[in-house]
Amino acid sequence: MPKSASDKRHFVIVAALIAVFTVILYFVLDKMLPLPRQGSDEALIIDDLIHSHLMVIAFLFSLVVVFMIYALIVFRKREGDESEGEHFEGNTVLEVVWTIVPLIFVVVFAFYGINTLAQVTHSEPNEFQVKAEGQQWSWDFVYPNGVVSPELVLPVNRRIHVTLHSKDVLHDFWIPEMRVKQDLVPGQDTQIRFTPILTGDFKVRCAELCGRNHYSMETPVHIMQQADYDKWMSDQEVAQLSGGSTVTGTTTITGTTTVTGTASISSTTNVTGTTAITQ
Repeated sequence: MPKSASDKRHFVIVAALIAVFTVILYFVLDKMLPLPRQGSDEALIIDDLIHSHLMVIAFLFSLVVVFMIYALIVFRKREGDESEGEHFEGNTVLEVVWTIVPLIFVVVFAFYGINTLAQVTHSEPNEFQVKAEGQQWSWDFVYPNGVVSPELVLPVNRRIHVTLHSKDVLHDFWIPEMRVKQDLVPGQDTQIRFTPILTGDFKVRCAELCGRNHYSMETPVHIMQQADYDKWMSDQEVAQLSGGSTVTGTTTITGTTTVTGTASISSTTNVTGTTAITQ
């Protein structure tokens, strides 16, 4: 251990400790803050930005804390030492460095963030269009051919353009695996875009406090291959043209329910109360 406080080997030791603790802290943060699976191209881009921020956070924390703890331990007052500490007037070079370096970090991450936002929100020709209508406390999804569904069904590997419309108060469209979310503002339509890369079942949630039953404002999202989506849409068109409706999944009907036309309900259905089906 260097004996002189001015020995430059102190900086070498501290630099090595900062590097070690930065890596350790980054992995700790990464494990403590797990992200949902990456379900879209946008998730890959946004996760890169998040992990870059975590690395900078780990570095800045280590930079401050390691220096502080090292100084407390190495330069503590020894037993029997009654001498006064060294007098110094500050360091202009150090002050310039710790002003310029953070400024560079801020500018770099500003451009990084702007570039990420541009990649996430860019439009493409021939986007898949769907309209999401939010109301307390449910969702409806309107497709260009007029089909309306309480569940969002989308083809994989297509650029999705969702037009968001609120029928009452502020809501927020959020699929965690896609990483993107956008407010639904009463009186105006907003937009959100993403490109699913995984097939499977997800959930769209409202991420804006919207009233008493806000917690329950979620609905299934089904991402499927194009052929499976085409078949689903064909079934919906046939059902709606014949005056019926098709519901897939687990459905609970409570109270008095009257269905006129053709009704097809598949999977698990719980019906409580009086139900009339008229052909």
